[in-house]
Formats: sequence, C-alpha cells, structure tokens
Amino acid sequence: MPARVSDFYRTAFVTGASTGLGRAFAEMLLTEGVRVWGTSRELARLAPIAGLESVALDLRDGPAALETFRRADRAAGGFDLLINNAGFGVFAEFAGADFSVWEEQLAVMLLNPARLAHAALPGMLARQRGALVNISSLAAEFPLPFQSAYNIAKSGLSALSESLITETAGTGVVVLDVRPGDYRTEIDTSVRHPQAAATPRMKRAWAAFEKMMAQGHAPAHAAAALRRALLRRRSGTVRMGRFSQAVAAPLLARLGSLPLRRHVQARYFDAG
Repeated sequence: MPARVSDFYRTAFVTGASTGLGRAFAEMLLTEGVRVWGTSRELARLAPIAGLESVALDLRDGPAALETFRRADRAAGGFDLLINNAGFGVFAEFAGADFSVWEEQLAVMLLNPARLAHAALPGMLARQRGALVNISSLAAEFPLPFQSAYNIAKSGLSALSESLITETAGTGVVVLDVRPGDYRTEIDTSVRHPQAAATPRMKRAWAAFEKMMAQGHAPAHAAAALRRALLRRRSGTVRMGRFSQAVAAPLLARLGSLPLRRHVQARYFDAG
C-alpha cells in the first residue's frame, strides 16, 4: 500500500491556510489523513475547507500569535508538522513607503514565523519526529524589484532553515526550506501599493510581475511537490514551480556571475 503523509505526521499547523498555497497544502494534508489546524486572520475564510480545525491568528502580534499556537499545540497533543506559510506582498520603492510598512511585513513573514518555529521545535526534538516547513521563495535567490521586505523575509527564512538543518541533523526532525516560483494565487491582487505614485520603472516591473504570476502552475502543483518532499523524510531545499524558475534559474545562480544574474533579473522585469 502506498505511503501517506499521515504515516509519519499525524497533526499539522498551517499558517495562511485560507487561500493560495496555504489552502492547497491544508487540503492535501487532510486528503492524506493528517489532522490540520489552519489559520487565517478571518475565520470565515476558512469555513469552506471540510475537516479543518480553524484558528484565528494574526502574525502582526507576536506574543498573541505564540499563545494561540501553544493552545492549539496542546489541543493537538503536539504538532508533528508546522508549515510557516502566511504572508503578503508590498510593492513600492524602499524609500517610497513609510518604514512601518516594511517593519510589519518583516514581523509577519520572518520574526513571528521564527517565533512559532522556536515554540514547535522543542516538542519535535523531544519526540524525535516532526517536520518544520518554511515556505520561502525563489526570491531568496532572485530578489524581486520593489519588494524589498519580501526579499529580506524570504532570504531570512531560508537562512533559518539552513541553520536548523545542521542543528537538527540526526534527531529525527526534518527541516524543509521550500522555495516556490510563480503560482496562480491571489498574491498579485492582494499586494499592497503604499507609494502615492508609481514611477515608469515600477509600472514596467509590476506588469512583468503580473504576467509572471499568470503563467504559473495552479497551487495544487505545489501541494503535490510538498507531499513528495514530506514522504522523502529528508531535510533540504525544495524548489518548485516552472522549469525555467525551479531548475534553470537556480543553475544560472550557481554557475553564472553575480553581475550576470543582476543583468538577467533587470531585463526580465524591464526595470534596468
């Protein structure tokens, strides 16, 4: 009989489960027989997901988010799987938006996911099983123009994962640094635009970004890739998305020079 994710992970906590990749991850895990606690700032957005344990969670408030996670962890008898997925986009020049905008994004997408990981890992290590999945992005390798805090947060999550891969070696705990490329989610329609007036370079870059997202796979593709990674039960980096992004672009990053990578990036977004 083919293995299922629930053969190794009985319970899961998935942040940002109401839409996009988070929803696809939650639905995949439920199909695999895993008990899933999924979060959203608005509980009503989680209602259509059958079998989900819905959790109201606002990652802007770190201490409150931590307490919410701990309550759910106790109810679950300890989570075997934590997927740090929640986040949002901001499109603006770094100096063109108030710093509080970037500060909020870093709290939601880096500082407080690290806080949840810090709370989840001791139980996993004590049980000698479990998996921490940090949903980073290929933006950690190819930063997106005019999305500076997003790039910082995703790079930081990847660095955290890399640190923990070494620290947890031989413990039975798996750490996955998941770097999706473009997927057809709602992120392009939900990105905040706090800058009063977009420059011509910003307009060109945004048009390229929207086109890029529209060409991506459906979220179910990412869920299938995560399922395969979980069943392998090995720590590491998981790149997913279109071949040009998940395979060709990282190969360019490894073999090409940094100036070449910057040139290709600027040409791609017409932001040079």
